[in-house]
Amino acid sequence: MKKHKPFGQSIGDTVTLTGRSLTHILRSPDTIITTAIMPIAFLLLFVFVFGGAIDTGAGVGEGNYVNYLLPGILLITIASGIAYTAYRLFLDMQGGIFERFQSMPIARSSVLWAHVITSVVANLVSIVVVIGVALLIGFRSGAGVLGWLAVAGIVTLFTLALTWLAVIPGLTAKSVDGASAFSYPLIFLPFLSSAFVPTQSMPGPVRWFAENQPVTSIVNAIRALLQQQPVGGEIWIALAWMVGILVVAYVISMFAYRSKIS
Repeated sequence: MKKHKPFGQSIGDTVTLTGRSLTHILRSPDTIITTAIMPIAFLLLFVFVFGGAIDTGAGVGEGNYVNYLLPGILLITIASGIAYTAYRLFLDMQGGIFERFQSMPIARSSVLWAHVITSVVANLVSIVVVIGVALLIGFRSGAGVLGWLAVAGIVTLFTLALTWLAVIPGLTAKSVDGASAFSYPLIFLPFLSSAFVPTQSMPGPVRWFAENQPVTSIVNAIRALLQQQPVGGEIWIALAWMVGILVVAYVISMFAYRSKIS
């Protein structure tokens, strides 16, 4: 039976392997650029083409649509970015990297955590790029340091939850396309939420779905924090969704991982 590694050594192994993964990202920055292109395209399209025709109501920066839109675009950025996590994990599985690591005295979980941490870092860089573009086209926020830190925490937790979700197809997919295709529904889920228009304008069944799916509560919480509005219970619903997704995805990922390497 393989002995469990001390916690300190597991951390050290994770740091080392994360450095390896981040080095690959730095050598191929087109991954981050590609991840940011689609959300930026959506941002520009909705602000300059549809923004003038959409009534979002008061409280979003005097009707500035980019202020209303940005939280949903941030979530789309993350959903787009995690596809690369599944893709890189699938390639490592097929290339025999995991078998080689298993022959080395390193903690099992460190291999997956390295991919997850790399995904979080890469996605946060993409988020910064998207926010930079939003600022250029008129986004403004009255949020203070604590507000921005709260937004950063929500975005990071959302990235962590979706990344562990991406680990599952990365370990179990039969093809490269299958490893990354799972992200497509996640990318379009914000379109059926309050990300682009208020849910009150939607027909009955669509409105019910929009108001009871996780993206709406997460978007509403981020929007309220950025615009210095009362967050209310939205943030607790958002946190419950994200923590729930994270826990379930982590458990399934570790089960799939142990099944693969056993």
